[in-house]
Order: sequence, then C-alpha cells, then structure tokens
Amino acid sequence: MEVVHLNKASFEKLTTQTEKAVLIDFWASWCGPCMKLAPELEKLAAAHPDIIVGKVEVTSDQENISIAASLGVNNIPAMFFYKNGQLAERLIGYMTAEEIEAKLGL
Repeated sequence: MEVVHLNKASFEKLTTQTEKAVLIDFWASWCGPCMKLAPELEKLAAAHPDIIVGKVEVTSDQENISIAASLGVNNIPAMFFYKNGQLAERLIGYMTAEEIEAKLGL
C-alpha cells in the first residue's frame, strides 16, 4: 500500500475508523531526519498492506499545523499509531522500518 498524504478531514476520518491500524508521520520538508524516514515508511507500507501509513506535512497549511498542535507535536518526525480508533503508540525521531515494526509489535 502507498503512503497517503493527509489533510484535516482525511486525518480525522482515518484515526477514528476501526477497520485498519493507522500510522501517521508528522514531518516537514526542511527536516533531515524526516526525509531519511520517508523511504522507511514506504518500506513499512509495502510490507504491511493491513496498515494505512499516512503523512501530515506540518508547515504546509494552518489546518495541518493545528492537527500537530492538538496532539502536542513538539519534535519531528513524530509518528502516531492508531488501533481500533484509539492512539496506541507515539514514536519520536528517525527509525528504520524494522525498528518501527519492533516498537509497534508488527
């Protein structure tokens, strides 16, 4: 499955649905670790088609900034893992796909 770029409406829809687990990355184009994380998330998405992997660019518009602020995102990359419509895990910083899998128990 491909990584999905999210806005406020699609973020809210994905994080409240209970059919699939959702991993959302908060990132910025000027963030080196964020750029390094991107191919790892693509690898994770390809290996786990049962998980939706999404990205929210935190400098693109005010709605995206407000999503990040409402979740207390102070550092990026920041990843939020939702299961059954509930926040299950929060990961901060660069990680390989394998490290993310281990932390999320995938």
